[in-house]
Amino acid sequence: MVEVRSGRDGRISLADLESKLSPRVAALMLTNPNTLGLFEREILDVAEMVHATGAMLYYDGANLNAFMGVARPGDMGFDAVHMNLHKTFTTPHGGGGPGAGPVGVKAELIPFLPHPTVEKSNGHYTLDFKRPKSIGRVRSFYGNFGMLVRAYTYILAMGGDGLTQASLDAVLSANYLRKQVEGVLDLPHGGPCMHEFVASAHNLAPQGVKALDVAKGLLERDFYAPTVYFPLVVPEAIMVEPTETESKATLDAFASALKEIVEQARTNPAALHAEPHSLPVGRLDEVGTARRITAYLTGQSEDPVLRWKRVRK
Repeated sequence: MVEVRSGRDGRISLADLESKLSPRVAALMLTNPNTLGLFEREILDVAEMVHATGAMLYYDGANLNAFMGVARPGDMGFDAVHMNLHKTFTTPHGGGGPGAGPVGVKAELIPFLPHPTVEKSNGHYTLDFKRPKSIGRVRSFYGNFGMLVRAYTYILAMGGDGLTQASLDAVLSANYLRKQVEGVLDLPHGGPCMHEFVASAHNLAPQGVKALDVAKGLLERDFYAPTVYFPLVVPEAIMVEPTETESKATLDAFASALKEIVEQARTNPAALHAEPHSLPVGRLDEVGTARRITAYLTGQSEDPVLRWKRVRK
């Protein structure tokens, strides 16, 4: 795999992409909108460049909730699309799973799909194994079946108009919250966002406060903290994705909590370093844990303790 760099605007650099395209390239995988919550404005140019070399464009559907029912990846030039059911279609994804999701392809890729495929004929469904160009079976055929049923139920309940509205609400929520945070935290990229935005706690560095401190402060104020230190292209990154389900009152409360944390960082950073202090578990030694796990993985220590165990006296 070869990484394609972003430009200063947070979007894919066409110059860097061009320098790395060649007849040896099989495909470019791209998320649109990207992890910064920005729409790739030059996506048609990207698709043209990739296809000109004989390669294909693969869509990472992690952020499909930004425009389901609004825009189609196929119209942007994508040849294959995987749709993450978690987040966009309500299925859980905590603890690394259970992940699931369908993959859609353009017509010319259909002969290569894994088999068996489900085919409908004369009102009946059958499994088709007769695909000479198929790549064969891919692990468990049915996957996490319960997740697929849940997502399908959600789609039927929402309907086309409901799914479209969910996207519109997700984008509205993110832009509303982004405007609230403006001037409180750094916003490395200007302009409107899509379903999420990435802020930075870099402006709190003079007080010795990091993104991790902001996250712990949010926990203290009864908010589940957003992802921090990702994406890696933003220093002290705080990735905020309110989704379509949060009310305006919740968004306002979250913004107020952030403002309170930033004010505390400037007036009493030591107190912020001690948070959270009202939860069952306080500030964990995450650095020490990471070092112990690294030592275990490199064979320098015994197995790490990965679960709580009662000590009998």
